[in-house]
Amino acid sequence: MIDKFWYKVARTIVKAGTLPFPITETLIEFLQTIITKDQAKFLLSFKKPSLTFNQIKEKSDLTEEEIKNMLNNLMDNGVIVGALSRSTNIMIYRLMGPYPGILEYSLMKGEISERNRKIAKLIEKIFIELSEKSQRNYDSFSILYKQAPAVDRTIPVEKEVELGTETVLPYEEIEKYFEEYSKEENCIALANCYCRHEQDLLNNSCKVNPPKLSCIPLDKSAQFAIRHGFAKPITKVEALKICREAEDYGLVHKAFHVHSDPKKGLEAICNCCKCCCGIFQMYHRGVTPYHTVSSYIAQVNNDCISCGNCIEKCPVDALVLLDDISAVDEEKCIGCGVCAHLCPEEAIHLKRTGLRDVFLPLKRIKVE
Repeated sequence: MIDKFWYKVARTIVKAGTLPFPITETLIEFLQTIITKDQAKFLLSFKKPSLTFNQIKEKSDLTEEEIKNMLNNLMDNGVIVGALSRSTNIMIYRLMGPYPGILEYSLMKGEISERNRKIAKLIEKIFIELSEKSQRNYDSFSILYKQAPAVDRTIPVEKEVELGTETVLPYEEIEKYFEEYSKEENCIALANCYCRHEQDLLNNSCKVNPPKLSCIPLDKSAQFAIRHGFAKPITKVEALKICREAEDYGLVHKAFHVHSDPKKGLEAICNCCKCCCGIFQMYHRGVTPYHTVSSYIAQVNNDCISCGNCIEKCPVDALVLLDDISAVDEEKCIGCGVCAHLCPEEAIHLKRTGLRDVFLPLKRIKVE
């Protein structure tokens, strides 16, 4: 039986997110592990996900100093994110949703303790329960998730793009992003990959074993992450080096935009593996469909020797062996370029398609 108070708190947090998320006893236990009851009560003030300090003060019986302390503690835990509005120069405090949001921040500092191990186990249990729920309600959940926005945008491995008469547009180049965000102080940062750290805590380490410091918050997200101990500042040169090394491990560059809108600025670039990445795993474990935005698609040429390397490395299983040659399922290809970059015969390149939605339906899997 879920406690009514904590149910109300969880509902407030879920409503602040962009994706539907069921309220379960495990989610409640997770919240009780990362926040106190007083903090939980304070969060009930967030009838809207984003509030100014004055709006919070109007709804709270705490003093200004107590509110500041409360906000700082919640920001240190990644439950609330604070950033200056560019239009008003007023600090806006945004309550995070469960995922993407609080679940990632809870392990992003890369700490190892019994508390962190408990958090990792609870997150794993949450996703097991989500998988069971999605599979039991497959038809209705498929419709529900189809209405949700794309979670990320896939950025290609640039050197694998076949230019021809076209060029890669500036906003699609990682280097251009880093150049843009290097103009202001502390707008490029480096953080632990929460996904790989979670798997380490569960004694299920990454199969490709890249560095865990591989997530790159940008702009206001970077400033927040640095200020509250989730990340450290890095230069544009260091950021590009990390991404180039990630490509050699077969990691996918994912861009996370403000409000999941590709026309808006970036919050982060993550370098993601198939075996640990929360978003890829939610797809492969039948929790959610996979929805991304891409501008490229892989194409195989006659140099293919049927080695199967691309089939193994593809993060969404978009390649198959057909008549002794690799073939691309164009409806599934996310245009990441991992297959092209790791092809020993250079038999794959990326073709520009223009911005397109890639929606991979919810997988049918066997639930025990």
